[in-house]
Amino acid sequence: MHPKALLDEIASLIEKVFKFDHPADAVVARHFRENKSLGPRERATLSDTVFAVLRERLRFESLARSGSGSKWRRLAILGFPGDRDFLKSALTEPEKTWLDACDKVTDADLMAPHRHNLPEWLAAALREQVGGEFDALAASLNQHAPLDLRVNAMKKKREAVLAELQAAGLPAQATPYSPLGIRLQGKPNLSKLPAFISGEVEVQDEGSQLLALLLAPKRGEMVADFCAGAGGKTLALGAAMKNTGRLYAFDTSGHRLEAIKPRLARSGLSNVHPVAIAHERDERIKRLAGKLDRVLVDAPCSGLGTLRRSPDLKWRQTPETVAALAELQQRILTSAARLLKPGGRLVYATCSPLPQEDEAVVAAFSAAHLDFQPLSVAQLLAEAHVDQAPALSSGEDGRFLRLWPHRHGTDGFFAAVWQKKP
Repeated sequence: MHPKALLDEIASLIEKVFKFDHPADAVVARHFRENKSLGPRERATLSDTVFAVLRERLRFESLARSGSGSKWRRLAILGFPGDRDFLKSALTEPEKTWLDACDKVTDADLMAPHRHNLPEWLAAALREQVGGEFDALAASLNQHAPLDLRVNAMKKKREAVLAELQAAGLPAQATPYSPLGIRLQGKPNLSKLPAFISGEVEVQDEGSQLLALLLAPKRGEMVADFCAGAGGKTLALGAAMKNTGRLYAFDTSGHRLEAIKPRLARSGLSNVHPVAIAHERDERIKRLAGKLDRVLVDAPCSGLGTLRRSPDLKWRQTPETVAALAELQQRILTSAARLLKPGGRLVYATCSPLPQEDEAVVAAFSAAHLDFQPLSVAQLLAEAHVDQAPALSSGEDGRFLRLWPHRHGTDGFFAAVWQKKP
């Protein structure tokens, strides 16, 4: 595609994404479906530019004010990731002069919001959480996340898979915390990777892998992943159960549950039972009340711990949406708790760094359910042979899992654990 046409295409796509009525990756995917003539390189450039603009929106919008022409074109120019000479071949002389001036601007020349690129309500909430580490956290949220894999221990040991990936020339290394994790840099094509095709590995952030260790399901138990989504944690739980017992994958989206099926086929698991439910009080849930050994509630949340992967979330979420989510999380946790038999274990988790979705929900649940005894996450992780377990926890006696991208290299995760009293 001619540089000028490509720049126009990028500007058009940025305008669509910035309506923020759908997730950015869904908007980009739909644009590609509607424009099948776009080649792989053009698609990569379009996607990379859009997500660069989402990550650095406030900085780019500040710089764009000194330019002229369409706002979307100016943002496309600033976010363009490719060769500068290629880009400049699509620009007018005034645009080239403006871009050269923008390139000379350093962080020291910018106001704080234009450096951290977060909406002020979110920046204030994160500052309150991490204090003097805020700049490091903000910088980490604007970085690309690495690609984490979880080894399917039913098929192969991590050391063997790691050696296989390294022999194939991939920059693979063991994750520092999860005993099943492997971290890759860049964007390797997993669809052609033998270890992926055979189900020896699945994509799963290291922080998410720790949730299965906290739930610690055993052979022959009845277990539920209450908000299963596309099944990443479901697969980890099924493997931990050694393909025995019965594992329910509940979700309100049948479409998301459909995505589990090819992953199940690769994994070799047969103990997983996907169940689409209407809501958290569905009759199919009520019939299992008091019968399950363990329940994971990976609750719907703001997702603000995943900004490295989904930078549009910081512009799509608001204090009002967070408050509504906290109410939903409380309802889901309460309903899920009814499934447990005496002695059963309950894990509540989010990929949010906000106390409203995390500690506040946990405190309200604990106050209303005195028959659930809180457990120490630090102790449970140590029992699961997780290195540096105390460094992954927060609260009194290591009560909570609290992961930060700038500290731990994972997505932002939170989790709390209870045991139902006999």
